[in-house]
Amino acid sequence: MNELLVSPDRILESLSDGVYVCDTERRITYWSASAERITGWKPEDVIGRKCLEDVLCHIDKDGHRLCGEEHCPLHRSMITGSVTQVPVIVFAKAKDGHRIPMQVTAAPIFASDGSIIGGVETFRDVSPILIDLQRAGKIQQHILGQALPEDPRLRFSARMLPQDIVGGDYYAFRSLDESRHGFMLADMEGHGVAAALYTMHLNLLWERFLPLLTKPSEFAAALNNELVKVFGGDVSFATAVCGVIDASNGTLWLTAAGGPPPLIARRSGQIQKTEISGLPLGVMEGVIYGVHGMRLEEGESVLLFSDGALEIENAAGEILGVGGLIGLLQEMDYPRAPLSMSALEERLLKFSNAIRMPDDTTIVEALFMGSD
Repeated sequence: MNELLVSPDRILESLSDGVYVCDTERRITYWSASAERITGWKPEDVIGRKCLEDVLCHIDKDGHRLCGEEHCPLHRSMITGSVTQVPVIVFAKAKDGHRIPMQVTAAPIFASDGSIIGGVETFRDVSPILIDLQRAGKIQQHILGQALPEDPRLRFSARMLPQDIVGGDYYAFRSLDESRHGFMLADMEGHGVAAALYTMHLNLLWERFLPLLTKPSEFAAALNNELVKVFGGDVSFATAVCGVIDASNGTLWLTAAGGPPPLIARRSGQIQKTEISGLPLGVMEGVIYGVHGMRLEEGESVLLFSDGALEIENAAGEILGVGGLIGLLQEMDYPRAPLSMSALEERLLKFSNAIRMPDDTTIVEALFMGSD
C-alpha cells in the first residue's frame, strides 16, 4: 500500500497529457514531462515566463489569437473560478515554430482560504484526428453553403458556429416555386463527429422530402419517421423548425419539432416569441405536427435559433434564455437596424462564461422585403 502513496509531482509526471501551472499573473511555475514531449519546450525554457510571452501563443480553429485576457482559457478559468466544462481545440506554437492542435481544459487552483492563487491547464495532441475532422468540416460547410434563394422580395441569412471543427446543427433553404420558399433549422442532440454525421443524413432527407415542404407539418412528420429508423431506439434525437414563406404576400407557415420558439421581429420594433411546439424528431413514429400561420409586413422577419444561442451562462450562472436573447437584439436596435450576425455573436460570447460558444450555435433570419 505504501508504494501507492506517491507525491503529486510523480503522478503529474506519469500523465500522457501535458500539464502546466501558472500563477495569477500567468507566469509558468510548473511544466510536466509530457508538456515538454508534446511541445518541445523544456522546463528551463518556460518556467518563470508568462505563457503569453512567445511560448504557446494559442490561436483558435479560426486563427484568432487567444492570449489576451478575454479569450485565454486558463485566464478565463482563474477569473471566473470555473473548470472548463467542454474541452477546447486550440493550436499552440511548438518550440520549433510549428502549430500543434491541442484539446485543452483549464481549472483554477484555490488556496486553503478559498482564494484563487493560480491555474492549471492540461492538453493533449490531437494531430492524428485533425485531418479527418477538417475534411469532414469542409464537407459539412459545402453542404451548408448552398446558394440562397434569389428573390428580391426576401432576404435570407444564416450563421453557424460549430463548437468543434464539425457541428451538429443543420440549416437549409430552397425555392419551392416562383413565390414560396422553404427553410429549416435543425439541431442534432450532442455535438462533434456523431452529431455531424447525423446532419449529413439529415441533408439527404431534406432533399428526399422537399416536395412535402409546401405543407411543413407533413414534411416534419416524414423526417421524424425516417429519423426514428436511423436512431434505432437509442437516445438520439433532433429538434427542428421548418417553414414556408410566400414572397407574394408575406404569409408564413411554421412547424416546430422541439427546440427554441422562432421569434418574429415586427416593424414597430417589438420582437415576439411564437407559441409553437412539437415533439423532437426521431423520438417515436407517427407523431402528428401542427402548423402555425401568420403574416409578415414589409420589413418584418422571422428568426430561428438553435439551443446554443440560448442555453449559455454568464459568470454568475445565469442562463441567457429567450428573454435575454431578445434583450441583446434590442440593444443592437434590431429590427429597426439590420441584423449583424457577427455583432450578435460577439454579444453572445461576451455574455457567456467561455472563450467559445459551449454548444453548436446557429442563427437564421428570413426577412420579408415586400411584395411586388
